[in-house]
Amino acid sequence: MNVLALYDIHGNIDALEAVLADPRAADPDVVLVGGDVVPGPFARATLDRLAALDTRWVRGNGEREVAEAVDGPEPDPNDLARVTAKLTLDELGAEAARPLGELPLTVELDGVLYCHATPRSDAEMVTRISAPERYAEVLRGVDRQVVVAGHTHQQHDVMVGTVRFLNAGSVGLPYEGDGAARWLWVADGVPELRRTEYDSLAAGRRMLAAWPDARSLNASLVEPVEPIVVTEIFEGLI
Repeated sequence: MNVLALYDIHGNIDALEAVLADPRAADPDVVLVGGDVVPGPFARATLDRLAALDTRWVRGNGEREVAEAVDGPEPDPNDLARVTAKLTLDELGAEAARPLGELPLTVELDGVLYCHATPRSDAEMVTRISAPERYAEVLRGVDRQVVVAGHTHQQHDVMVGTVRFLNAGSVGLPYEGDGAARWLWVADGVPELRRTEYDSLAAGRRMLAAWPDARSLNASLVEPVEPIVVTEIFEGLI
């Protein structure tokens, strides 16, 4: 089985189209959507494009937060995560948003366990520089040899005892210093990290015109920062 794993698109329809047009991503048996397709500026277009594919989904914290916004209070203007979740809810409507919160936390395909952040949480973080003890903690009880996640928007590949843990990276908001879309190809259970170059600067500027999260867009697409800067920020939040 060939699996195309797409994580952290965040409404960047241009990046998604670029990956789908990459010959190395052609004709997968299934597209594994690894969470955080939303929130983002072009959520409806992105979801419609994915709906045309043969997909399996895991829930990201983004999907959960958009679903929670359906019955939630008006967000604090200073809480950007809640503000952007509400913006996506307003675009999609409650009928489309609610099911996003009901997506599974994990999916297994060909012996590979897919999750958004860790197998036990859609929001927990491990980074390129996390200690082996941290990885061992979040993978405690996992009996699969390969685990694929996303969430931090940075690709990496580490061995934790007998478990290979890969971060597929981010299609839409990669914190990699170059704007290129990141994704994962898994052939018969064997994963390979990949990247696709496209006009990420133009995509970032188009998103900036429609979206309030300028910090993330600038750091990933418009004026990409050094990857270690973001890695250390995330590691400090653990």
